[in-house]
Amino acid sequence: MQEYRDLLQKNDPDIFNALSGEEIRQKVGIELIPSENYTYPEVLCTLGSVLTNKYSEGYPGRRYYGGQEFTDIIESIACERAKQVFRCEHANVQPLSGSPMNQAVYLGLLEPGDTILAMDLSHGGHLTHGAPVSFMGKLFNFIRYKTDPVDGAIDFDELRKTAIAHKPKMILCGYTSYPRDLDYAKFKEIADEVGAITMTDASHYGGLIAADAIRNPFDFGFDVVTTTSHKSLRGPRGGMILCKKEFAPKIDKAVFPGLQGGPHMNTIAGIAVTLKKAAEPEFHEYGLQVLNNSKALAGELIKCGASLVTGGTDNHMMVLDTEKSFGINGKIAEELLDEVSITTNKQILPDDPNPPLRPSGIRIGTPAATTRGMKEADMILLAGWMTKILQNPEDKVLAADTKAEIESF
Repeated sequence: MQEYRDLLQKNDPDIFNALSGEEIRQKVGIELIPSENYTYPEVLCTLGSVLTNKYSEGYPGRRYYGGQEFTDIIESIACERAKQVFRCEHANVQPLSGSPMNQAVYLGLLEPGDTILAMDLSHGGHLTHGAPVSFMGKLFNFIRYKTDPVDGAIDFDELRKTAIAHKPKMILCGYTSYPRDLDYAKFKEIADEVGAITMTDASHYGGLIAADAIRNPFDFGFDVVTTTSHKSLRGPRGGMILCKKEFAPKIDKAVFPGLQGGPHMNTIAGIAVTLKKAAEPEFHEYGLQVLNNSKALAGELIKCGASLVTGGTDNHMMVLDTEKSFGINGKIAEELLDEVSITTNKQILPDDPNPPLRPSGIRIGTPAATTRGMKEADMILLAGWMTKILQNPEDKVLAADTKAEIESF
C-alpha cells in the first residue's frame, strides 16, 4: 500500500494532500455523526485491491463475463455470512449503496402507484422512505406516519388507523434520526391485519442487530430487512438486502438487471470481511459498548441542560434541540463544534419550522467514538466540551483551548 501512496503523491499531489489532510482530521477529532465510522484495515485492503478491475454482472454461477472463479467465491462467502449473522433465509450483497438498495425492494415487490406506509422525514425517516423530493416519493404512493409530539414515540393506535384507512401494500419501519428502538411485533401485527409486506430499513443500526445488541426484525417474522454495510457495521460503503426465500427471485432481479449492471466486487469482498468480524465475540462487546456510550452521553447532555428529542435514547444516536437548549440553530451548532474538532451534523426536528439547511437541531451518534476506544467516562468529558462550546458561541479563547484539549485527548 505504501508503494501506491508514493505513486499517488508523485503523480497527483493535490489529491494526495487532500487525502492526507482527511486522515489527520479523522485522527485528531471526535466523529459523532451516527452514520459514520472507521472501517477495518482489512476492508481498506480489499477496497484498494485488483477486484476493482473486474466486471461481474450476474450472480455466482450465472455471470455474463468470464474469469469469475474468484469473484464467485467471494460473493458466495459474503452471502452465506450475511445469512448467518442476520439469521435470514436470503441475502443480496450487490446494492451499491443504501438508496438503490431500498429502491430495489420497492421496484421488485411492488407496482408503481402502490401505497407504502413509512415514517415521515422530519420525524426520523429517510429520503428513500418516500420524501416528496425523492423519485421513489413520486413513483409510489407514500403515506407517512409521525411520532407523538409529547414523548416522541411512534403512536401505534394512529398508525393502525392509517393502515386500515389506506390499505398499504408495504409497511416500512426504520429510521435515520429516531433515537428509540422499534416495536417490531406491533408493526407486524398491523401489517398482517391489512395484508401488507413488512420491511425494515436497518441501515443505521444493522451493526447493532448483527452484534445482538438490539432486536432483530426477522425474529418477529419480518419479510425484508435492508442495511448498509458501513455505519454501525463498520464495513465498506455498500448495501445488503436480506429477506425470506419467497421474495428472493424478485429481489435479485430488481437489483440485477433491474437497477444495476456490474457490482463492485472490491466492496463485496469488504462486506465479506466485515461480516466475519461481526460474527466474533468482540463485535458483540462493541455493539453493547456503543449503546452504553450513547446512553451515557445522552444522560450527561441532559444533566448539562440540553433538550433531546424523545428525552433520551435507546440506540446509538440522539437528536439535540439546539434552538431550545442554546438558542442557536443546528447549522451554527455544527459549525461551532467543527471548529473544536467535534464532528456532528445539523438535523431537522419533528415538524421543524426551520429549513433543512438551517434546522433546529443536530444529530449525534457513538459508533465511531466507540471504535476509537471511548467508554462511558469519556462521554461525560465529551458532553462537557460540547455544552461549554454551545453555551458560549462567541468565546474564541474558550474554543481554541477546547480544541487543543480535544486533539490532545
